[in-house]
Amino acid sequence: MKKRLILPLIYIAIGMSCSSKAQTSNTISSISDKKATPETKILYKNLTKLSNKAILFGHQDDLAYGVNWKYEAGRSDVKDVTGEYPAVYGWDLGGLENKSEKNIDGIPFDKMRQYIKDGHSRGGIITLSWHCDNPLTGKNAWDITPKSLVSALPGGKSHEKFKSWLDEAAKYILTLKDKNGKPIPILYRPYHELTGTWFWWCKNNASPEEFKTLWKFTYDYFQMKGIHNLIYVYNTADFKSKEEFLEYYPGSDYADVLSFDNYQYNDPTKDNSFIENCQRQFKIMDDIAKEQNKIMAFAETGYEAIPYDKWWTNTLLKAIGDYKISYVLVWRNHGWQENEKKMHYYAPYKGQVSEKDFVDFYKLDQILFEKEAAKEKLYKK
Repeated sequence: MKKRLILPLIYIAIGMSCSSKAQTSNTISSISDKKATPETKILYKNLTKLSNKAILFGHQDDLAYGVNWKYEAGRSDVKDVTGEYPAVYGWDLGGLENKSEKNIDGIPFDKMRQYIKDGHSRGGIITLSWHCDNPLTGKNAWDITPKSLVSALPGGKSHEKFKSWLDEAAKYILTLKDKNGKPIPILYRPYHELTGTWFWWCKNNASPEEFKTLWKFTYDYFQMKGIHNLIYVYNTADFKSKEEFLEYYPGSDYADVLSFDNYQYNDPTKDNSFIENCQRQFKIMDDIAKEQNKIMAFAETGYEAIPYDKWWTNTLLKAIGDYKISYVLVWRNHGWQENEKKMHYYAPYKGQVSEKDFVDFYKLDQILFEKEAAKEKLYKK
């Protein structure tokens, strides 16, 4: 067990703002896929239990590259700083629909498969998103041409094409197996940030019933393909009310984890809105999670280039507060973005200004990285 870090001022601040909101997550949650593999059922049950006492830390594309390096065996910016890998590894399926050899982030799918196997073998958790191209236009996921989502539905203009894309994803997911040949349990987060306006599947491009049809069709199609190792993560962007969060929700029989994405954009030393917005959204989602018997996650977050040296303990920790979530994941460490002429990373690297604070964050008892996640034996009864 890590030595507990004493951060009295932070805890006092959190306690004053959040102590009345702390509640215990429901422990009778059951996975939506009744044919889920034993390992997948066990992981979901153990994540439910663990969320009452700790939060798993995750990082997108962690093993593939970092700031100023790429494809170095065993390397990770997170590990360089803390000595440990993250507990949760985020990867993306974007590109499979075109039978590309590389995903949307330029990672060869063969390499990504091995990274997934490596992370899982050490006791880490895998989550997959999919920045799938627009099925109507063939342009990228950010093309919001009207009626794009409807075109993918049964009877739609692009339905057969869309099914072929699901076939490619299914084939890949079915190759994600452990050393014993068993399917690796995956937290699958399709159609993420649906309450936004920037992807072809977002709420501005479909009615609630149309979106639910897309979700349920995807779920049922993967079932038909024999995929039973997915834990389905329902994911929104911003929302202001319970009604808004649930408007496009496919139902408890089609989702397992409730989550949202929220990023820091303004200077947290001058603007407290990130913490306030996260707390507001967690309160709403927490109530729903208890009603639905689901667990929660902070599926994507971060502060690009992390210019605030205390962001981890003085901002992110307060944004989560006392809410019981299964994991928090920060976005990828791409490094220099030539098109945007700026650095693009969300976890610190050696020498980065927030490095020390990230180590303090890592040392907290309630924040788990990979070694401690492995000690929890999340894949064991």
